[in-house]
Amino acid sequence: MNDTAIRVENISKLYKLYDNPRDRLKESLGLTKEKLYKEHYALHDVSFDIQRGETVGIIGTNGAGKSTVLKIITGVLNPTQGQVEVNGRISALLELGAGFNMEYTGIENVYLNGTMIGFSKEEIDAKLQDILDFADIGDFVYQPVKTYSSGMFVRLAFAVAINIDPEILIVDEALSVGDVFFQTKCFKKFEEFKKLGKTILFVSHDLGSISRYCDRVVLLNKGTKMAEGTPKEMVSLYKRLLVGQEALVEEELEQNGKDSRADIPKTENGLWKENYQINPNLKEEGNKKAEIIDFAIIDENDCYTGSMIKGTEFTIKIKVLFREKIENPVISYSFCNVKGVEITGTSTECENIPIGEVQAEEIYTATFVQEMYLQGGEYFLSISCSEKQEDGNVLCHRLEKVCNVTVVSDKNTVGFYDMNTTVEIRKVED
Repeated sequence: MNDTAIRVENISKLYKLYDNPRDRLKESLGLTKEKLYKEHYALHDVSFDIQRGETVGIIGTNGAGKSTVLKIITGVLNPTQGQVEVNGRISALLELGAGFNMEYTGIENVYLNGTMIGFSKEEIDAKLQDILDFADIGDFVYQPVKTYSSGMFVRLAFAVAINIDPEILIVDEALSVGDVFFQTKCFKKFEEFKKLGKTILFVSHDLGSISRYCDRVVLLNKGTKMAEGTPKEMVSLYKRLLVGQEALVEEELEQNGKDSRADIPKTENGLWKENYQINPNLKEEGNKKAEIIDFAIIDENDCYTGSMIKGTEFTIKIKVLFREKIENPVISYSFCNVKGVEITGTSTECENIPIGEVQAEEIYTATFVQEMYLQGGEYFLSISCSEKQEDGNVLCHRLEKVCNVTVVSDKNTVGFYDMNTTVEIRKVED
């Protein structure tokens, strides 16, 4: 028996990009021998194998080719070159609307999708109740799916995909549409599938899910396979790609896994903040008696980062230029969630680290070192410098939501913050 569930061999996908539709028409009619298009490789010479029973994730920045790979594997797209071998019945959930007729009711679409995958009416009849129970959308199953919300749509689509007993389950980012309770139900089903020896391939920007469920991860970048390996290794490389360290990652991979921490750019080379995507809607406040001129977030590997793994040490550095003499400056940072709720933070004042008197045109750097125990998710960093006075602090400069920070977690507890609890269970003998 072949133990390989999916084999992707040297696949490429080339798109011809035309400046205007007339150029496409001229070429199709043979009216010109001139090349009127630009070539764009969505994928270029990508290869990897997935063994039966593996759960494999594909990660990469936007435009890396993740969804294109899935569409080629499932037959939605044909590769320009290369080939794909699939051994087993596939069920795929690629994007909202794929395989559904918007005019049909939910029930009719269940039968339509089941038939397309190769099930008989009798087989679908036997699985129908399980599908409806999992989707849990009530009487809406008798309404046309064009009336569904995106959440109801993905519930039904995933219920069909996961309850028709596939040998291989392929899922794109569609799960991000469902609410947190439905996502929990889906991932519980993932765990059941793993125990049954099913093969799972999925694309996600949720690095926590990638770390939690995957046996192996493939990292794509600009249409090529950059690396594959354990979730921890690939997430670490991906974090460096997110802050523009592509050249360094490639150099490190060429050195066959050599530890290149010493080669990572240190703070003296250029501005730290150039390594981050600054919030285009950044809000600045303050009297500018002092000005924040640079900042950095550095992970446990001494890399500039916009992502970090929960439970690891990280550093925030804030560089301030004082325009005027200030007797008692205070430098601080805070994290808020995507709803703007401030979660945690600290300052030199809170930490009982007085800066003392500073003179005009002097530059100071505050370095905060701590461990990350926020729950997995997306957050914003805000940084500030203020002047401590008897009747309260006066704001000199604040960068509100200067950049986003992603926390990757394989265990989320209740609320915003993990208290890093240890638990002991002991049976009490009579």
